[in-house]
Amino acid sequence: MTIMSSRLIRHQMCIEELRKLGAKVISVQGIMIYVKFKINNTKLEYIYHINPDNTYFLERIKPYVMAVGDFESEEDLVDLIKIDVEQFQNAMKSKNFQDFIEIDKSISKLVRFFEDLYLYYNIPKEDTAIIKNKVEEILDEIIDIKNRSERVYYKKDPESFK
Repeated sequence: MTIMSSRLIRHQMCIEELRKLGAKVISVQGIMIYVKFKINNTKLEYIYHINPDNTYFLERIKPYVMAVGDFESEEDLVDLIKIDVEQFQNAMKSKNFQDFIEIDKSISKLVRFFEDLYLYYNIPKEDTAIIKNKVEEILDEIIDIKNRSERVYYKKDPESFK
């Protein structure tokens, strides 16, 4: 019982830390937590839940949906949210910020469309190859743009460009 109490105390401390950052934190039956920020009229929202093995699964749900990942501890989860908020605050300085958000929403929609395509339809191999090639072109273009762009955030390295 002491372990559970200690874990609950640590989790409550992490929730308080998120609140100090300006988040509204809502607990749903103690296993699912909504974390909401409003920064410069932009909603930045997360949801995380406690897995049966006492790890945490985090998703960003606004301004667009993205699975962030699993975390071993509350502290790791809070640290990631802090960095994410800071990165969004930095990105909001760009005059292209709203365009970035719209592109991300379209990419999320694309993933859903593709999933519905293969779950509901029998797709010929040639059409699958067309989609695969287009996706590879976009990924290559993103790498090219990254390589010719100025990096503006250094506190954490990007996960995807390793």
